[in-house]
Amino acid sequence: MDAATEQAVVIWPLLLFTAGALGLIVVMLGLSAVLGGRHSSRLGNQPYESGIKPTGSARMRFSAKFYLVAIIFVLFDLEVVFIFSWAIAAPALGWPGYFAFLFFLGVLTLGLIYEWRIGALDWAPKAPRQYRLDAIESNRRRNLDASR
Repeated sequence: MDAATEQAVVIWPLLLFTAGALGLIVVMLGLSAVLGGRHSSRLGNQPYESGIKPTGSARMRFSAKFYLVAIIFVLFDLEVVFIFSWAIAAPALGWPGYFAFLFFLGVLTLGLIYEWRIGALDWAPKAPRQYRLDAIESNRRRNLDASR
């Protein structure tokens, strides 16, 4: 086969998949427009939550910890994508690929330790008493190390 035919053979399934996905989108939007309700009422536009009438504002504040946990989850979830791709290509990569993978895991471990040390993984801050006890303990250790 020449290069043009070979490229067409490779691209054909991708084009077919894209056309099928776009066709499915058009069909779903069309059916929604045709079969969906067109009238709106005050009762129909209210949110429904387990049979309980909504009270208060829907715009309530969340703690920044929720967003921090979500970001950390996304980062470590993305890490799994890299680990799976490495696992597939591991035999072809050899020892350099293995050491690069260990370096990658080391950087991730250092990042996790850093997040843990700064308290990003603690849901609630330490009690003030605990801060004092930690400060006393670290001062005691520093004094012992200095006296040696």
